[in-house]
Amino acid sequence: MAEPSKGLPMTAKWDPAKVQAEVAELQALEARPFLARAGGYLKRTGPGLLQSAMTLGAGSAAASVVAGASFGYKLLWIQPVAMLLGVCMMAALSNVVLTTQERPYRAFGQQTSKFLVFLWALGTIMASVIWHFPQYGLAAGAARDLADLADIPCRVAEGQAGVWGDYTAVGLVVSFGAGLIILLINMAATWSYGSSAWGIKLYEWFLRGVIALIILAFGIVVFANVGKIEWLELGKGFIGYYGIPKAEGSVTLVLGMLGAAVGINMTFLYPYSLLAKGWGPGHKKLARWDLGMSMFLPFVLVTSFVIMAMTVSGVYDAGNEVVRTGMKPLDAAAALQGVVGKAAGRIIFDLGLIGMACGAISAHMVVCGFTMCEMFGLEYTKARFRMFAMVPAIGILGVVAGLPIWFPIAASAICFTMLPIAYVLFLIMNNRRSYIGDAVGSGPSRVIFNTILVIALAVATIGSAVKIKTGVIDKLLPPAADAAPAAESGAMPKTS
Repeated sequence: MAEPSKGLPMTAKWDPAKVQAEVAELQALEARPFLARAGGYLKRTGPGLLQSAMTLGAGSAAASVVAGASFGYKLLWIQPVAMLLGVCMMAALSNVVLTTQERPYRAFGQQTSKFLVFLWALGTIMASVIWHFPQYGLAAGAARDLADLADIPCRVAEGQAGVWGDYTAVGLVVSFGAGLIILLINMAATWSYGSSAWGIKLYEWFLRGVIALIILAFGIVVFANVGKIEWLELGKGFIGYYGIPKAEGSVTLVLGMLGAAVGINMTFLYPYSLLAKGWGPGHKKLARWDLGMSMFLPFVLVTSFVIMAMTVSGVYDAGNEVVRTGMKPLDAAAALQGVVGKAAGRIIFDLGLIGMACGAISAHMVVCGFTMCEMFGLEYTKARFRMFAMVPAIGILGVVAGLPIWFPIAASAICFTMLPIAYVLFLIMNNRRSYIGDAVGSGPSRVIFNTILVIALAVATIGSAVKIKTGVIDKLLPPAADAAPAAESGAMPKTS
């Protein structure tokens, strides 16, 4: 009888002979040429796709838009560095989980602190719920932008009060219609994931399609303007030639981008998605390839394309480099009006934004299905997974509204505090010989890898501190300079 702390019911029924055959195939791949080897690994990827879907959401879109609109190509190096550090930390986590094949919530709690592990899970739930709202807001905003292109008025005129707030009746229908369609699509995809090995494969192909759509959409905008690209400046941007710009607020922007490429809910989702695939010690090299091809590469491509689109479309002003924090993804879509034929650039960009939101929403639902079962100590069943996967679905209200200001503040305090603590847990567990034996590694490679993990921890800590400062402290205790204009105008400062 299988140990209750090991594996997941949705894959515990994988045929052991089939798993062994897959391990043998992976070993045979090692003797093949690089391209054949890469193709063989690519066919077997999966967990990294969920990480891509979760990180390629509203936050990545907004950060990339602001970076490109503010500094053009100069911050292209940030996202690859941020994700590389995140991938290394995920690789350490995969080493631990694939060696023991134990569920990390229970195992880490026994090995370290049950309280910290509980906060890790709580932060995951809070992050998935709170960041669900902006995903729906992004998708609905893109849908309204497409409606505006068709001369369908979705918002009331500026300065006027509508019966439905900022939106016309048609605007509400478009917003909730888009949200409902996306919810139903993601329910079908997510519920298949929690049902069987076949369902997991179906869900992974769904994510491959969504991620391919995102890359294609933003790639079209860039390649349609390839003649405007300054290749030397592009290359300098990728190697970090300009470092951090000197404009006020640029350091905060950069540190926030470095620390936020990986979210707390991603760290909980990843090990459970490994177990859901039925992977074990023989899949370690596949897991590393998966992180590179399915997590690192799509993230770098999409964020780079968005930054490049902001530059080639004329949004970036080289003569006036300032941090344009007010620049939103939908502003970017509007700025691309006509760059690929009449309005086509704007349409394609909107579709890319909808794809980003759709992928992130499904990943949030999957992680809640795992996390809630673990927190309550419940064994996985199809019905429980599906029920808990619906926890963040309240975020559909984000199509027209945000959360009360106190909730994002509280969630930010927990989530951004927990990320570096989770990284410390992973670093400790990856070096605990009493738990994973010789899998801790040896020699120079172990020293180098641990050095990278310490750097990743430092960056996450600094980035989290920046996020707590801007997302918690500044909102609870706004600087006097910011509060004065609001008091003079008799209005409260706007929050995003």
